[in-house]
Amino acid sequence: MDLTPRQRDALVELLNIGFGRAGASLSQLTGHRVLLDVPEVSIHPIGDLRQVLNSVFTSDVASVHQIFAGPVAGDALLVLDHTAAGMLKQLLTDDPPLPLRIDASAREVLTEVGNILLNACLGTFGNLLDVQVSFSVPQLNLDTLHGVLETLMVHRESMRYAMLVHAGFRLRDAEVRGYLVIVLSVASLDRLIRSVEQWDRA
Repeated sequence: MDLTPRQRDALVELLNIGFGRAGASLSQLTGHRVLLDVPEVSIHPIGDLRQVLNSVFTSDVASVHQIFAGPVAGDALLVLDHTAAGMLKQLLTDDPPLPLRIDASAREVLTEVGNILLNACLGTFGNLLDVQVSFSVPQLNLDTLHGVLETLMVHRESMRYAMLVHAGFRLRDAEVRGYLVIVLSVASLDRLIRSVEQWDRA
């Protein structure tokens, strides 16, 4: 599914609102100014997701996964490679890097970052639709990209599209890049896009 330029601009604007809230929460949590950028948004059939992300992730990934329910329902994931995950943990906690990049402390930090970011973005969509969106407990998963996507496709057969958001964390003169993946059914995506168009016209 292709977005029109106006739909894409409106989605980016909404996501920036959500990312702004997440950045403010992370700044308050860490005592460091954290900025989040949304430079790019695209929508792909879920079957194409592996090919799209394979060009970005060449090694194992860390993903924070939440299921959300309501009139718009689906799965949301924050996906980082292990190097970016370890760097993000170091920047947010002041802890020195360890030989084992995804240690227990990093798991806790990444889960909290994913929880804040996913809730802020999905909460923005919920406010837009004027509906209540409920969230599952965030789950951190360390796996290959193939393993992460296979789990999504096997257990969520009704999900047909994925919104891919290329996101950048900026803090302390450093930048860490990751992807936010929001997986939706045809009906949920259609409702979201129609609501974005109404919001944009208001």
